[in-house]
Amino acid sequence: MSQKRFRYFTVFAEMRTGSNFLEENINQFSDLQGYGELFNPHFIGGAKKEALLGMTLADRDDDPLQMIEAIIAADPDVTPGFRFFNDHDPRILKAALDDPTCGKVILTRNPLDSYVSRKIAGATGQWRLTNLKHQKTAKIDYDHAEFLAHLEATQNFQLLLLSALQSSGQTAFYISYDDIHSLDVLNGLARYLGSTSQAQHIDKKLKKQN
Repeated sequence: MSQKRFRYFTVFAEMRTGSNFLEENINQFSDLQGYGELFNPHFIGGAKKEALLGMTLADRDDDPLQMIEAIIAADPDVTPGFRFFNDHDPRILKAALDDPTCGKVILTRNPLDSYVSRKIAGATGQWRLTNLKHQKTAKIDYDHAEFLAHLEATQNFQLLLLSALQSSGQTAFYISYDDIHSLDVLNGLARYLGSTSQAQHIDKKLKKQN
């Protein structure tokens, strides 16, 4: 087996930026594997999941770095990764940013669009959609102060990522919400992560909700 470019990768994102859709497409590549929100305070990987690869929530919280080692050891033929939001375990944020063997992917979206999408999802209770027949819609009230707080948190997280990369001499693969729909960009991301395979189409199992 050839040497991997990275031991693992992290997709730095925010809620409602298309991170689920991006991960679904990353998982098309046979030598890449995303494990979801591995360090969400309330679950491991996905909603209501309280254990993964023999580790419980308590195990993970006690030693989060061991969780990374667990996904690396799970399959030597793939480069594993996870999605990380700014309210996830800060110990992992520092560890991943300091680690040159971690491939960094930075996903962004227009903050107003992500704010509106999050408000609608909160109002409908629908956070993922795979069948348009089940689509829920809602009108929401725009709260300017709430949006400014969202914007500030988003900008601060992006500045933190940029500063850490610059001061450590590292780089990241930047991808926007709209870029996820580009097959060329998706294959470019896979090459950056060290994949030797190519995707032939965009996985559209997840549907745009609003």
